[in-house]
Amino acid sequence: MHTKSDSEVTSNSMDQSSTSPTRSPPRRPLYYVQSPSNHDVEKMSYGSSPLASPHHHFHYYLSSPIHHSRESSTSRFSASLKNPRHFSSSWKKLHPHPDDGVHHDDDDDDEDALHDSSRNVRLYLCFFLLFVLLFTLFSFILWGASKSYKPRVIVKSIVFENLNVQSGNDGSGVATDMLSLNSTVRILYRNTATFFGVHVTCTPLELSYYQLALASGQMQEFYESRKSQRKLAVVVLGHQVPLYGGVSVLGNTKEYMDSVALPLNLTFAVRSRAFILGRLVKSKFYRRIRCSVTLHGNKLGKRLNLTDSCVYK
Repeated sequence: MHTKSDSEVTSNSMDQSSTSPTRSPPRRPLYYVQSPSNHDVEKMSYGSSPLASPHHHFHYYLSSPIHHSRESSTSRFSASLKNPRHFSSSWKKLHPHPDDGVHHDDDDDDEDALHDSSRNVRLYLCFFLLFVLLFTLFSFILWGASKSYKPRVIVKSIVFENLNVQSGNDGSGVATDMLSLNSTVRILYRNTATFFGVHVTCTPLELSYYQLALASGQMQEFYESRKSQRKLAVVVLGHQVPLYGGVSVLGNTKEYMDSVALPLNLTFAVRSRAFILGRLVKSKFYRRIRCSVTLHGNKLGKRLNLTDSCVYK
């Protein structure tokens, strides 16, 4: 048997080692991430482990959790660079501004204050409308109650003091009969209201023969308190009133005044105003009065009763 020598074996093994490639474990590139500052993103630095590093350190780095976290951070940062919006939102989450919390609290406080203010305004408005409604209702009640307290106006009597008819001229020089009349009318005014006084005015009192006015007088304005009354005396007179033949009953009797019987009408209107709540609630009363009276020449200076001779409207 032929045995190989040691030199042949050595040469063969060297040939096999030279012909077969040397296998070495693959080296994966390593990434190092540098954290960005608070305001600017710094440049990334990439590198690889040195070839002279020990092989066991390489395996430890791949299997360590720090390596996985850095790889995930690197992948997230690369995606953020591709999507700026996602990067900005991620950056805000990782690095919140120190004033953000305070600003949000201020906004919430402002919104709460605005909500409370609007609610208070609505509440005040409701109270105001309720007050106006109640006040209006109360005013209507008072106004309706006041209408049942109508003042009473009573014409008591009239006295003709003087009657004179004579010939004369009017303002334009036309000759005609001129009449002068003097009389006094007595009136009783009574305020029956229990909770308000009244201001009283009156239209002129007129004594007329049909449509011809012979005398007039004005009653002064006055104030009458609640549950009170007063007696008034109003002078009604006419001076040199041209007749133009309008009073036919005086044509034949002007020389004999004692036989004169002249029918007259006394007319006037009384207006009463009640201020119940200052100037806010007013109540008005009107009384139109018409009295029929006959002037007798032989009863001058005597009081004529008009209690039953007047019509009140």
